[in-house]
Amino acid sequence: MKKKQQNTKCKNYKTIAFQGMAGAYSDLACRQAYPDLETVPCVSFEAAFRAVKEEKADLAMIPVDNTLAGRVADVHYLILNGELSIIGEHFQLIRHCLLGLPGATVTELTDIHSHVHAIPQCRKIIAELNLEKHVVADTAKGASDIRKWNDRTQAAIGSELAAKIYNLAILRKDIQDESHNTTRFLVFSGNSDVPIRQNEKNYITSFIFEVRNIPAALYKALGGFATNGVQMVKLESYVDKYFHVARFYADVEGHIDERSLRLAFEELRFFSKRVTLLGTYPAHPFRKKVHGSE
Repeated sequence: MKKKQQNTKCKNYKTIAFQGMAGAYSDLACRQAYPDLETVPCVSFEAAFRAVKEEKADLAMIPVDNTLAGRVADVHYLILNGELSIIGEHFQLIRHCLLGLPGATVTELTDIHSHVHAIPQCRKIIAELNLEKHVVADTAKGASDIRKWNDRTQAAIGSELAAKIYNLAILRKDIQDESHNTTRFLVFSGNSDVPIRQNEKNYITSFIFEVRNIPAALYKALGGFATNGVQMVKLESYVDKYFHVARFYADVEGHIDERSLRLAFEELRFFSKRVTLLGTYPAHPFRKKVHGSE
């Protein structure tokens, strides 16, 4: 992949797409990571990717992993197409709120509405209040429905942003069962610009590859990362139509221009049928915070 070096923070970005309605956690992630950009709601992950490809948005903020729910499977298969480049990552701490109509009390509530992943993340309060659970497209949709129905017995699990947008009351804050609930987002662009390497910064490089049909292919393909001291922080496998594990997605620490990483990629290409660089981008401060707590 031909790359062009550039400081991506200097790009004249104006819009960023996300999957969901206004007030969804993806919207919140966009606003926190890029407070000066206009957010563009999209009905699906495919639509968010398409908005960038068709230049209806400059960037797309896409969730890929959650510490409780695991990986977002549909998104990873879209990434494998390699049509967009990764220019950044964002870690969003999820702080769920119990949302209801202004003036409503928790004793009045009978039903709760939210995303399929948000509901099991708040089992304790749902059990405590004996609420009937209802799954909707995303947390913002649940908040929007509560406002529309104007029924004091109905509640939603959502963000403080959703409460503000849909004029709802926050009946309780921090209702999630686990305090570490965090979602990792990747930021996608239609260009393949690579940031100029700065020694004082840490970087992540993401790529996909397909191994050759030889014994111990994966072991041999990844050997160069071990011998060159490159830390791999993520490795995902995918099966083909014959259920052969042949394609992989990986994140490693380092900038593509570092000698150790270049040598590792040379060995990877020797044992692989195809290697596609998805992007090199600054590591989010969350990574340093986590490593520092160990």
